[in-house]
Parts: sequence; structure tokens; C-alpha cells
Amino acid sequence: MDSTRPGGPSRRDFLLRASALSLGFVPFFARGADAPKVPPVPAKPERDPYADAVFVAGEPPLPAEDAITFAVLPDTQFYSQKHPDTFLAQTRWVVEQRERRRIAGVLHLGDITNSNTVPQWENARRALQVLLDAKMPLCLVPGNHDYGPGGGCADRTTLMSQYLPVAELAKAAHWKGTYDREPDRSENSWHFLEAGGRRFLVLCLEFGPRNDVLRWANDVVGAHPDREVILLTHAHIYHDDTRYDQVRFGKKQNHNPHTYFAKAQPDINDGEEVWTKLIARHENFILTLNGHVTADGLGRFVSATPKGRPVPQVLVNFQMKPNGGDGWLRLLEMRRDGTMRTFDYSPTRKQTNASPQNQFTIPWA
Repeated sequence: MDSTRPGGPSRRDFLLRASALSLGFVPFFARGADAPKVPPVPAKPERDPYADAVFVAGEPPLPAEDAITFAVLPDTQFYSQKHPDTFLAQTRWVVEQRERRRIAGVLHLGDITNSNTVPQWENARRALQVLLDAKMPLCLVPGNHDYGPGGGCADRTTLMSQYLPVAELAKAAHWKGTYDREPDRSENSWHFLEAGGRRFLVLCLEFGPRNDVLRWANDVVGAHPDREVILLTHAHIYHDDTRYDQVRFGKKQNHNPHTYFAKAQPDINDGEEVWTKLIARHENFILTLNGHVTADGLGRFVSATPKGRPVPQVLVNFQMKPNGGDGWLRLLEMRRDGTMRTFDYSPTRKQTNASPQNQFTIPWA
């Protein structure tokens, strides 16, 4: 019906117009000089990914006398997917710096790939091959994106053992073994590293470790009480400086390991459960490292075992920065005075980030 007929607009036209106004837009027939003006919605400002950064040109200072260094590579998933040259730049720089920085080993914190696909594993393997060729000790764990079809972590299928096979990795002097019930899978392993007069055991655990994996881990650590233990696992503490704890925090913490795997498997442990079932049962853990968490991707937390031994637990993840992470890696300098100093450096930007969240000292002895 024509709304210009005598008697005014029809009920249908009235309802259309009222509905349109309630939704914040004006239909074409209401546009004109007397049409209500709807203010434009302001664009949401983009957060500066470096709002808190304190950039210093060039490399971090060389280690203190008698100090040793570990190079940490967190969440390389977007490098393997889109920026393989950045991953190569990282591993090449680490090898070049090995002697002058006394790098005792490279610690990868998982999400080696983003989608658990052949092309991405090939890119990752190409970058990691630089370390393997240089016989640089390499300890690494899988992340949730390394599991399941498309990296969706629906199950524990992964190409990790195909591209980083145990038979090859076990040739390295530092490699000591794998989870005893899956000897041909490289997701869980343990290593001896010795440097600066210190004797380390690096324990590498899968994402959301299963109960029997923790049984095995307890056996390994318990058999070597004279070794200082560093735990690598993809998800342990959160960006608010607390451990992942599904019982206590629930949905307040995003991406808890318990929220993965399609069948909601009960045989999964988060950070608090790993602390209770493994770390707190021993007095020789000196450090835990994890990635996985976004927001600012940084956190640290120290808690004591039942006997009073403090254990630093550190989160570091750069995947939210431009270009998949801008090449940032972390150097952990362990000093003779019982402190650990961190330095975050990007070999592609050729900068150090000296902000208090990126450069700090914590006790480690």
C-alpha cells in the first residue's frame, strides 16, 4: 500500500520505521532533510603491542663472569606457518652466539607449529636443523597447536615424532630418554645438561600431562636427587602470575589444558595439579618455563615446596607481537651468585627490550 495515501502511513510502514530506528539505522524511504541523524560508531583503537616496551638498540650485554645462558624459544607457531625466515634467524643467531654467551642449551616451550601440518613441520624442522647440525643441546615440548587435525588439539595425534624422531634426537649426548610407555614418541623426554659447574636435569612434558606421564616424571626426578631440575611444559602459569588451576579459577583463566581434547578427557593435569603431583614432591626443582598464554604473554611466580624451597615459575610468549612474534627470544643468564637474569632480544629487529616485565632478576638457587 502507498504510504503517501490520504490518512498517513500504513501500520506496516509505521512498524518498519519504528523497528529500523530501534536498530540504529534509517530505511531508504525515511532518508531526507528531516531524517534522524545517527552518529557514527567510533572505531575501537588498536592496542599498541609495544606500549610498555623499553627498546635498547643492539644485543644484550654478555654474561657475567662464570655465568651460563639458556636460550628460550616460545611459541614459534606463526613463524612455522607464515614467517619461516624469522625462525631461521633465531636459530642461526643462537648458534652464532653459543661461545661468547656460553649457551648451554635451547629450550623450546611448545606450539612449534600452528596447525600440525606437513608444510609447517617442514618449516620448523628446517629452522631446528640449524641447532641439530651445530650439535646444540635442544630440549622441546609440544603445545596444543601441535596436536590433532589442524592443530585443534581434539586428540593427541601429532606429527612431532615424524619430524623430530626419537631415533635421531637420541643420538645427542644430552638426551637421556622418553616416557617409558611411549618410547618412540618425542613429546615427553628428559635430558642432562652440564655447564658452569652445575648439573641440570631438563624435564620436558606434553601439553596437559596425563597421570601416567606424571608417574614416569616422578620416577625420573626421584632417581636423580643430585640434579637441579628445570621443567618445560606448554601451559603452567597464567599471565596474572598464578598457576593454571581449573578448580579454583575455572573460566577466569582462558585456555586451561582441561578445556582441550574433544572427549573432555579426565586424564589431564593443569599447572596446579602438576605442582601438587610432581614439583612439590621433590626438593630439586629450580625453575619451570611455559608459553601458551596470550594477553601480554609474560608472568612470573615463586612458590615454595612443603619443605620451604622456592621454585620460580616463568611464562614467556611473544606470538601476539607483529609478524608472529617479531623474532623475540629470551636469554636466561644463570649467575654464580644464585640469581637468574632475563634478557629478551630480537635478531630480526636487532633490539633488546629492557622493560621490567622483560628484563628482571629472580633467585634460582
